[in-house]
Amino acid sequence: MFPYPQQYRLAAPPLITVLMVVWALLSRALLGDASPIGFYPLFMLFPLNILLHGQLLWQAKGMERLDQALYAFIHLSLAFVVWTFAIMHVNGHSL
Repeated sequence: MFPYPQQYRLAAPPLITVLMVVWALLSRALLGDASPIGFYPLFMLFPLNILLHGQLLWQAKGMERLDQALYAFIHLSLAFVVWTFAIMHVNGHSL
């Protein structure tokens, strides 16, 4: 179907992280502070990142599994920080 399916699978988690940032910026600008419509997609995107990394680990073979585990650990650590700040940005000044 796709010419390079492995590259698409590897690029999916960082693209979802970028989508979190774009969604946080757009939803706060368009919907205002603490809109539930702005929060719900963010609450779904980080677990989706975790599931995609789990899929990459599941499909890896041999020593590539260690590479995928390191990739998952580093990316999920950074994505968690991005996710937290995206939620804080969508929340705005309504504490």
